[in-house]
Amino acid sequence: MKQSNFMFIKYFFSFCFVLLILAVFVPRKYKALQFLKLKNVQFFELKTGSKITYTHLVAQGTKKPFPIIYLHGGPGGFISEREIKILEPLTNDGFEIYLYDQIGSGQSERLSDIKEYTADRHKKDLEELIKKIGAEKVILIGQSWGAVLFTLYIADNPNKVDKAILIGPGPIQPTNFALLNINPPDSLKLTIPTFTNKEANEKSKNIRSSAVAFCARTFGKKLASDNEMDNFQTLLNSELNKATVRDTTNALNPQGVGGFYAQIMTIQSLTKIQDTRPKLKSAHVSVLIMKGQFDNQPWGFVNEYLEIFSNHLLKIIPDAGHAISVEQPEKYIKTIREFLIK
Repeated sequence: MKQSNFMFIKYFFSFCFVLLILAVFVPRKYKALQFLKLKNVQFFELKTGSKITYTHLVAQGTKKPFPIIYLHGGPGGFISEREIKILEPLTNDGFEIYLYDQIGSGQSERLSDIKEYTADRHKKDLEELIKKIGAEKVILIGQSWGAVLFTLYIADNPNKVDKAILIGPGPIQPTNFALLNINPPDSLKLTIPTFTNKEANEKSKNIRSSAVAFCARTFGKKLASDNEMDNFQTLLNSELNKATVRDTTNALNPQGVGGFYAQIMTIQSLTKIQDTRPKLKSAHVSVLIMKGQFDNQPWGFVNEYLEIFSNHLLKIIPDAGHAISVEQPEKYIKTIREFLIK
């Protein structure tokens, strides 16, 4: 090979290597999405060490004996003003409501050690929160991952939940992937959404975000700041929201800040979790399961809830995706209300 050709190849690969290093290690800025911080939020400092923000909706009239706690999706999701307004009418029926940002997301505190973001930490936070409000029993509303968190909580606290509403529930842990092969009954008329989470991730990720995620999962270390990666997560959420609706034109822009490290580390922790199924089968609780006709969660995962919780009610909400409250807000709150006051 001629010396000139050799030098060209050498410089070319050196140039590519420098570009790769820059792409991985130079912080990135993401287009800021406009969102409003929740007003009148309060803080709980839990015995677990978590400092979380929450909104407390006071019951009107005759107060019901058990408060409602809303568990948002994610992991790494957040409470938005929209969710507060949708659930607020339940206070007119005497229900006290708490909506909180789980640790590492929304307006709650970020942890310096990202290895502490685990499903067990979220469960213990919920246990301490319920002790903090002094409730004998609670009613849990779990959206997606929030339903998974419900299963983790009730497995260890079977007598603390009066009723549960699970919306587009994620898989009971550890995930039984064989359930992916179970088809829903034709009578339910379930339909696969047009946009998928995979498409959203492919569209949003970049070399640096992939490297940051790898470093976090492999070494438990932050290669980038919380601020940078939460901005990335918020941008990613704007794409993921398209997979949660029947019609992508109905997808919402994120109304709060996602928690990047809380999401990826909590998900990773689920691979090491103890099987909750034996305990769940002995938990006698009344469960409402709501599933949008265009929900992106596989039917097999939802069906497992029906098999485990014998005292259940399944409601398929037509013309709605994973985020039922976005496209069918009136049916959403009406279905919940009827279940709670029956």
